[in-house]
Order: sequence, then structure tokens, then C-alpha cells
Amino acid sequence: MNSPLKAGRREWIGLAVLALPALLVSMDTTVMYLAVPALSAALKPNSVELLWISDSFGFLEAGFLITMGTLGDRVGRRRLLLVGGVAFAIASVIAAFAPSALLLILSRGLLGIAGATLLPSTLSIIRHLFHDERQRTVAFGIYTTCFSAGTMLGPLVGGILLGHFWWGAVFLIPVPLMLILLALGAKLLPEFREEKPAPMDLISTALLVASVLSCIYGIKQISAGGVEMLSAVFILMGLVLGGVFVSRQRTERYPLINLHLFRSLRFNVALTALLFSLFAWAGMYLFVGQYLQLVLGLDPVKAGLLTMPGAAGGLLFCMSTPVIVRWVRRGLLMAIGLLIMVVGLGLLSVIGLHGLPELIAAEVLLSGGCGVVVTIGIDMVVAAAPPENAGAAAGISETSTTLGGALGIALLGSIWTASYRSRMDFAVPPGIPAELKEAARNTLGEALSAAGQRGGPLDALLINNARMAFIQSLNFTSTICGVVISIVAGWVALRLWKLR
Repeated sequence: MNSPLKAGRREWIGLAVLALPALLVSMDTTVMYLAVPALSAALKPNSVELLWISDSFGFLEAGFLITMGTLGDRVGRRRLLLVGGVAFAIASVIAAFAPSALLLILSRGLLGIAGATLLPSTLSIIRHLFHDERQRTVAFGIYTTCFSAGTMLGPLVGGILLGHFWWGAVFLIPVPLMLILLALGAKLLPEFREEKPAPMDLISTALLVASVLSCIYGIKQISAGGVEMLSAVFILMGLVLGGVFVSRQRTERYPLINLHLFRSLRFNVALTALLFSLFAWAGMYLFVGQYLQLVLGLDPVKAGLLTMPGAAGGLLFCMSTPVIVRWVRRGLLMAIGLLIMVVGLGLLSVIGLHGLPELIAAEVLLSGGCGVVVTIGIDMVVAAAPPENAGAAAGISETSTTLGGALGIALLGSIWTASYRSRMDFAVPPGIPAELKEAARNTLGEALSAAGQRGGPLDALLINNARMAFIQSLNFTSTICGVVISIVAGWVALRLWKLR
């Protein structure tokens, strides 16, 4: 049996070109964080509009990932990548010069749809460029590193631009880089598509998009306001539509997704590991910034700098994984990545009022372990699919990580909120006014804001009790999350024990 053909210089240069979309899409996700105050002052959006300015990108990206991955299989991955690059650049310019909140929301939504064309196309082209398993793992490690680097660089680059230009400048970052992608991609990247492309089933497409969007919206509603009737209705509607979609795929002559993909052990286990790793990472990082600013009392600049060790740890683990996998089985290494996250969660489960060293160590372990799982997991998911279904598989893997992150924020955030409020029921000192008591029960931020304006002895005691309630709830939430990830790690190790 001949060994797979090794990739040469042209393939590695092509990978460098493909790294641009990963960098840009992840950067566009986080660049908004620092731009919100400036664009709020300029466009004066109301609270609902501001929420949609922040969420429309990720919301629509998640909804279209699988559909765009399948479309790339049909029309050509390079063609869809280049068309998506043009759309991303145009939407970026519209967002930068948007004169109203409504147009900014619409342009951010278009950016999300364009981003959904870029990521699956990129992953599926990497799958075709690198046939040797070790080289492909290295390639996906570089891809994951670039994606992580974009997430880290977004706020930094955005802050520099906001210091010299208007708020819209942060949306122009992708334009010159997309021009490079278009110029080099057309020359360096080969085209891949199905030999006899099947027609797109528009009904299945509508069902899939509606199902994912409904579930994501319902989950986001839980993270914003807890479990309510509206969130339950949207999640239930998404599950029903998803069931109809799956049923249709079993009978369609040209299904949108090849359900045989889910018969692969590699595929299913890797998807599960991806979902739960992002569940833990996104859910727990929700509390990192709050701990730094509300418990330790650091200003936003110092708090932002203290998140950098975690990002650097994630990059280091991503780059190291393709080397380590030469000596450690893939399934075992993925389980080890999850267990590294468990150690980080263990540190958060015992952190106290003055736990900066523990917090930084937990950041590094959570990001690093997640980086290991994502690097191996994406490789396994995309490689497990037949070449003609690589785009759909890439879209499924990206959707899995997106759903995992949304679930982590919603469910772990809800567990923390319930724990915090129950503790604050007994932690408010007698004599505190009713309105201040209610504010203190909502969040630690509200407790600090309301009590800080009064400044009396009882208020100081309330602030201390609220901080303790925050930490105890963080300990409790981290413990639950650690138990869940430990179970997943054991399951992954057992299922993939012999996998190279």
C-alpha cells in the first residue's frame, strides 16, 4: 500500500493564504468589544439594537455554516471561498460607514453569512491539500492557532485603531487582507467540488437554517434572561424543525447532509469532544473578566492584559499538538486535552478572594486544553468524511463548536445565577433598603454600583458578602462543569483508545 503523497511548497503557501480567513473571522468576532462605546455615542442605538449589533454576526454565521459547507461541495470550495471573501469585504465597508444602527445590524448579519462561507471552505480545502495524516494535523494546528490569534488580536488592534480613528475603522481591518486572499487564492488554491454535483434541496436548506437559528436564539435568550417560556419555545421549535430535516434527509434522493457521516466513530466522538470543550471554555470565561474587575477591582485595561496569558497558552498548546501527536494516540491526546481543562476547572473550584495566580493558571489550562481538543477534533471530523463531503463535515464541526460555546454561556451562566441569588438571599445585612437588596441579588456588578454610591458600613459589608457569593457560586459552577468534562474525557478515551 502506497503512503499518502506528501505536501510540497505550493500546498504550504496555500495554507498560509487559507490562514487569512480564519484570522479575520475570529478577529471580527472580538473586535466589537472595544468599539461598542464609540459606536453607541455616534449611532445612539437602543438596548435591543445594541444587542443585535453585537450578536447578529455570530447568530447568522452559526445558522449558515452547514448549509454553506454543503454548497461548497456542490459549486466548488475555492469559488465559494473567493465569493465569500468579496462579500466579507463589501459588508465590512458598509459596516464601517453605516449611518444608522439598523444598517450596521444588517451589515453585521451579512458579515456573519459571509463568514459562514469562509470557514467550511477553508477547512475542506486544507483536507484536500494535505493527504498525509501528520502533515494534515500540523496544517489544522496552524489553522487553529491563527483562529486563536485572531480572537486575541481583535481587541488589541481595535483599541489601537479607536485611539486614532473613528469607530468604523475597526470594521475595515479585513478589507486589505481579503484583497490579498482574492489575489493569491485564485492562483495558489486548486478547486475541489463533487464530480457530479447534486442540486441543492432548498426545502432542506430552509429547514436546517431555521432549526439552527431557532436553537441558537433560544439558547441566547437563556443566557440573557434565564429559562423562560420564549427561550423554551424557540429551542423546542428548533428541535422539531431539526427532526423534520433529519427525516427528510433519509428519504431525499439528493440529501443536503450525508447522514452516513454520523455512523463514523471518529466523527461522532470528535464532534462531542468539540462541543463540550467549547461548552466549558466559553462558559467559564464568562466569569474571568468579572472576577478580575469586580472581585479584584482592576480597571479594564489591566483586566484585559491579564487575559493575555490564557490566550498565549492556547496558542502554545495549539502549536505543540501536531508534534505531540507523533508519540501519543489521537484519542488519548484528545482525552488528555479535556483533562487539562478539568485541572483548570479544579483551580476555579477552590479560588478565593485573592486568587489571581490561580485564575491565570486556570486561564492557561482552559485555553490550552481546549486548543488541543479543537486541533485534533477538527482534523478528525473533516478527515473522517469522504472527500466529496468535506465541506459539509467542516460546517458541522464549526456548528458544533458554536453550539457548545452558546450552551456553555447559557447553562453555566444560569447555574451560576441561581447559586448567586440563593446565597444572596441570606447574605444581605439587615437594614439594607429593598431596592438595594434586589439589585444585589441580580449581579455582583449591580451590587457594587448600588452600594458604592451610598458608602455606609452596611454597604461595605454587603459588597464583601456579594463578592463572597460570587466566588462561592463560581466554585460551585466550576465543580459541576469539571465533573461533566471528566465524564466526557473518560468516554472519549474509552471510545478512541486504539485510534492513532
